[in-house]
Amino acid sequence: MKPILPYDMFDVGRSAEEARRFSRMESIYHRGQDLVWDGRKVLDELCAKHDGPKLKPEHRLPAQRVLGSIMWGELAAWKVAAKLADELIPIESRLAATSQAHDEARHFYVMHDYLMRATGDFPRSAPRPAEKLLAAALEADTPAKRIIGMQLQLETTALTIFHALREADICPVLSELLVYYEKDEARHVGLGTQLLPTLLKEMSVPERVAFTAYSFRVASWSLVSLKHTENDLVALGIEPRRVAVLGKSKQLMVFEELWQLAPEQKSALGERAGMMFDAIAEALWPPAAAPTGLRSRARRVLGALRGGYETVDTVLDPTQLPKAAE
Repeated sequence: MKPILPYDMFDVGRSAEEARRFSRMESIYHRGQDLVWDGRKVLDELCAKHDGPKLKPEHRLPAQRVLGSIMWGELAAWKVAAKLADELIPIESRLAATSQAHDEARHFYVMHDYLMRATGDFPRSAPRPAEKLLAAALEADTPAKRIIGMQLQLETTALTIFHALREADICPVLSELLVYYEKDEARHVGLGTQLLPTLLKEMSVPERVAFTAYSFRVASWSLVSLKHTENDLVALGIEPRRVAVLGKSKQLMVFEELWQLAPEQKSALGERAGMMFDAIAEALWPPAAAPTGLRSRARRVLGALRGGYETVDTVLDPTQLPKAAE
């Protein structure tokens, strides 16, 4: 009979490297407690500071759709984090996931409250591509898939959208509010990079094949979802290519850290598949000033297939930026 509680959670053997990573996971929880913010108070203070949200009339519906998808994504992240907090065995990873669930609950209700103040309403569902992406994370059948789908794909996608929205500066309340979100999401990504190497090491060959196939499916729906949001992003003054470039750059940071922790897990197949997605992104979002001829576009796509998509310098946590760069 399976015990009702994981009494053996303190008996798990670890290498020195794993001990360091699990210590970092525990610090994610304690850091989260130190940095917790009162969502109602922060939103009230920002609205008082700027005399309420100031979205232009032409920005209200696009912002409502973009932020509505993010709001429902926060609910999905809340559900996934709560499930991870229940099923992960090492206490440090449970603590980090519990901290994330707390953050995601706050992100969800604050985004809802912001939308109600700024636009007077909120979308009652996510668009179909976004819903497919969220479903992939919610219906994942292993902790490793949940982590690659939520912490390392959806969280970095959310960070990218937040970054682009802050750059567009469509509303001063939103721009300042999203810094709080980004600071939290950067910690959530940290849970994924620290825990996934251990989970990958424990996989059988069939499990790794299923894991790789799942990660490709999530990446595909992420591209489709971004394409579906394209018109709303343009209406908000955001170049879709800028979002794609930022997303690639942030994910590259995350995966470089992951492969440093688990170099033996890096595969040539994964790299080639990544280049394939880079080529698709190049085809979907070419540079604004680039020649539009078929040959020129084909050369750029082939270049991305060989050398990857464009990247820029970026950070996961905006508080890491110098004041002048914020």
